[in-house]
Amino acid sequence: MRSLLSLLLWTAGAAFAGEYAVLESGARLHIDHHEIDGAKARLFNGGGSIELDASQVRAFEVEEDAPRPAAIPDDPSAPPALSPEQLADGAAERYGLPPQLVRSVMKVESGFAPQAVSPKGAIGLMQLMPATAQSLGADPHDPAANVDAGVRYLRELLEKYNGGLRHALAAYNAGPAAVEKYQGIPPYRETMNYIRRVEQDFKKAE
Repeated sequence: MRSLLSLLLWTAGAAFAGEYAVLESGARLHIDHHEIDGAKARLFNGGGSIELDASQVRAFEVEEDAPRPAAIPDDPSAPPALSPEQLADGAAERYGLPPQLVRSVMKVESGFAPQAVSPKGAIGLMQLMPATAQSLGADPHDPAANVDAGVRYLRELLEKYNGGLRHALAAYNAGPAAVEKYQGIPPYRETMNYIRRVEQDFKKAE
């Protein structure tokens, strides 16, 4: 997979023309166009593309054309940026979580897209709300800081619920207050679907 820097540059111009890919998580990605090939969806921007499971994309919305800024060249002296999977694995190791669990959460949250923003305002790879990111002392727009904070928060939730993965995932999605209110997993369709999708992806890799 291309570096995060390349992916960020790949998406930088997409906000100016093309269409939106709306992910199942609710996050919206700016792209030029897309292609569906069986169970895969390819999202194109400029000269690059990313590939996702088609099931991860809820819909495509057309955006009116607008002027596109000039591309920013790569800095050859800059160290190579880490891929989303590398960020996930590194944070998982730091906080003692299974790497595949972190990858599964990231996949469901943002589809591994650093620029994903949900309708509710959640930002980045693991979809941190601004207030949550602030409480964790992280810049949600910085991919590495976003993932580190998201995994740290997930670890805190697992500790809070004595290792109960489903409760931790419910709190990550709907907030700890909702889990406390219902004394368990909230009866929200979005939250129950979220837990199911993370668990399925996590178990698939076992």
